[in-house]
Amino acid sequence: MVTDMKLPDVKIWIGQDGRSKGSGGTFAHLNPVTGEKQADIPLAGIAEMNETVEKAAEAFKAWRTTRPEHRRDILNRFADLIDQHKEEFAALAAKDGGTPLPSGMGMAMLSVQWTKYYAGWCDKLDGDLYSTYDTRGEFSYSVPEPLGVVGIIITWNGPLISLSMKVAPALAAGNCVVVKPAEITPFAPDLYARLAREAGIPDGVLSIVPGGIEAGEALVKHPKIEKVSFTGGPIAARKIMAACAENIKPSVMELGGKSASLMFPDADIDAACARAIQWSIGVMAGQGCALPTRLLVHNDIYEKVCAKLVAIASQYKVGDPFEPGVAVGPVINRAASDRIAGMLDRAKAAKAGRILLGGGRCGGPLAGGNFIEPTIIADVDPKSEIAQIEIFGPVLLVFRFESEDEAVALANDTEYGLAAYIQSNDIKRIHRVAERLKAGGVYVNGAVQINPHTPFGGLGLSGFGKEGGRAGIDEFLRYKTVSIA
Repeated sequence: MVTDMKLPDVKIWIGQDGRSKGSGGTFAHLNPVTGEKQADIPLAGIAEMNETVEKAAEAFKAWRTTRPEHRRDILNRFADLIDQHKEEFAALAAKDGGTPLPSGMGMAMLSVQWTKYYAGWCDKLDGDLYSTYDTRGEFSYSVPEPLGVVGIIITWNGPLISLSMKVAPALAAGNCVVVKPAEITPFAPDLYARLAREAGIPDGVLSIVPGGIEAGEALVKHPKIEKVSFTGGPIAARKIMAACAENIKPSVMELGGKSASLMFPDADIDAACARAIQWSIGVMAGQGCALPTRLLVHNDIYEKVCAKLVAIASQYKVGDPFEPGVAVGPVINRAASDRIAGMLDRAKAAKAGRILLGGGRCGGPLAGGNFIEPTIIADVDPKSEIAQIEIFGPVLLVFRFESEDEAVALANDTEYGLAAYIQSNDIKRIHRVAERLKAGGVYVNGAVQINPHTPFGGLGLSGFGKEGGRAGIDEFLRYKTVSIA
């Protein structure tokens, strides 16, 4: 495992042309562990983004007619290169956003799976034949076609897996892609762009263009962008959707979550508590849209569960993601740590719950970084700010319920609808409760499954559209019907 590394010289990748300067200026990237500057990132502006889209539109003429098996072979080579560089990607995840090395390695391996899965779709896209139901004798069939140039905007948490979930199906379908990664996590996207070139993706087919708000707006509004796929928060999503509406442009929105995990008395309590801490506090310091950050516990086991949660979380080591044994790294930046600490302070002042563990910033040698203590809050007021707003930090909220109906009502009492979890060994209850939960995915006795072969996506404030499976590649296709008299 790579334990440290020299940071890449990040470029603005307009196709295979890597540029060290852009009209958007530069962004000072700060190490999330220390708060010190570690790189100046060049940013594209409107001019570079417009140039990139035009180049992609020209490249689309050839890419759309590239034989499917040729696209398949390129994507498989790309996946192999990501696999060969997985340790480097894990180290870059630590440098980008403070992700501990094991989590970074897991995301790199998942990225390989997604890329290979959609490589396999390249030569399997087909339409349908339609029977004639009257005496006119038409012969009708449908043809799947790529959209053209797709604009992709990814957020900062898990940039590599987010790239693979979007770029791989878009390219497999025959589209060209322009990506604006988050400027605060530029390193993994830069390596991704370099490996795409090495894999043989033609010039202009894939561009990775770091930039600020101005560049993002230029991408979304460009008339040659046929669809936008966005991962991020609802505030930015509303602006993107408004811009898309001007040209009746479709979009995919993968937004946030406030996912509930329902723990019933028949659950394997030890395993369920371990999962609850790992997936709400340990994984990416709680900075994941589908993580089970609300734990709903039946009253019969409530106090026992709370004690176990504290015991497990107390053993989690917080610190530099390159240090052995570290389970919780920093949050992404000072603004995030300020926001989370502010929410916790307001929760204390409002008496919105009973703090069992943590509740603020880390002190001592970690005080200079963006570290938040692993925090568990019990007896949470369901209508409080912390219960309704995405915290995006290492904070687990615990609620009490008496009946199945009450548990479902609590779980659904949010504007979000990305994921939900059930901890139970009663198969009848599992099916009954899963049907009633307001979520795009329900996960039973396990963690969130962002598998390439299954659709992933939410509803409500969590967005719309799917990533994964046949549904994920259909987002980047249009179906034309041909009817012959």
